[in-house]
Amino acid sequence: MAMVSLSAELQKDIENITGMASVRSLLNVVSKSTGMRFVAIARVTDKKWITCISRDEINFGLVSGDELELETTLCNEIRQHTDPIIIEDVSGDPRYCGHHTPAQYGFQSYISFPIYRRDGRFFGTLCAIDPSPAKLENRQTRELFELYTELISYHLESMEQLREVSASLNEEKRLGELRETFIAVLGHDLRNPVGTTRMCADILLKLDIPEIALRQARTIKSTSYRMQGLIDNLLDFAKGHLGEGIQLDLSHDMSLLKNTLEQVAGEIDTIDPGHRLRSEINIDGTFSCDTNRLGQLYSNLLGNAVKHGAPDLPIVTRAYTQGQEFVLSVSNSGERIAEGKIGDLFKPFFTTNSSNNKSGLGLGLYICSEIARAHGGKMSVSSTDARTIFTFTMPLNKGTKNGLQLKAKDGSNTRN
Repeated sequence: MAMVSLSAELQKDIENITGMASVRSLLNVVSKSTGMRFVAIARVTDKKWITCISRDEINFGLVSGDELELETTLCNEIRQHTDPIIIEDVSGDPRYCGHHTPAQYGFQSYISFPIYRRDGRFFGTLCAIDPSPAKLENRQTRELFELYTELISYHLESMEQLREVSASLNEEKRLGELRETFIAVLGHDLRNPVGTTRMCADILLKLDIPEIALRQARTIKSTSYRMQGLIDNLLDFAKGHLGEGIQLDLSHDMSLLKNTLEQVAGEIDTIDPGHRLRSEINIDGTFSCDTNRLGQLYSNLLGNAVKHGAPDLPIVTRAYTQGQEFVLSVSNSGERIAEGKIGDLFKPFFTTNSSNNKSGLGLGLYICSEIARAHGGKMSVSSTDARTIFTFTMPLNKGTKNGLQLKAKDGSNTRN
């Protein structure tokens, strides 16, 4: 009997057995039911016999990790011929009275049943010995050992599957954290050059230069806005998945909200002046919100509408309070969104794969839904052959002040 240095695979097998919550109770039941005072689960290979766990009332001396010389064990014979071995009294058994194993280890009764993995591979044995004879050759004892070896086999499969799933999840988590950290660093490092690009475009637009150069400067500026939007979405996605979530800077300044919405519409108009943008905005009362975040949400929705909307029909923005809710919706005409895709629109990295969306990251609508959730609100979408409408709703705080009325792009006041 010796304590050996085990391979990682054998150590894992022992841990799987000792990790069974009921394994000691199982050994106790076997001992009480058969009268055998040493019971063990052994891991048996073509080279080793290793104790996984034992119950020892005869000071046999084997504990987890101890090894017996393989050729001295009857379990090795079971591994070879796969049949259980039951000996009630060695001295009266013509097969084993002269066998070297009982003589070497000093037992008179012995029982051992094979344990198989669920894929059919041999694992080891559930075995028991005692210095005294015992009544073992009966149906109840056989059924007990068959049941417990099946339970051990089932447990081994469950533990191995759990380890595989856990390893897979840990690897996915590691890759996910690396990916999100990369996105966050990339987004942060891109902000400065994009800002510089926009500043240079603004300077060019103020100079007395040929019209063709002005058009290129306007293109550079509009592209920088698009790049800034992509970067903001990347950073928000990375922060959300790294545990920070969408952070809000709440304000009750409705004038600031008005200016933010107007600024967003102006930026989108600069990027794509070919679309007609129509605003129907009427906000009654004062409520708490993050105006910059709502501006980001609005920018994503409006940019999405410009990208997918029919160029000859207007894009309509409606912002208003209704009952105890603030509603912001953006609608456009264009191709109807397939019913099967609507449920996935607010998932990260989901795109419709349409011809006008090849450059999208699939984060814009996801960020909208996260901003909505941070405000205690929600995003919804409806799409028909006539129009597609994305709607943000959020509950209002109690208490209102005078209503805020915004102007449409044509300068006229609008009300719902």
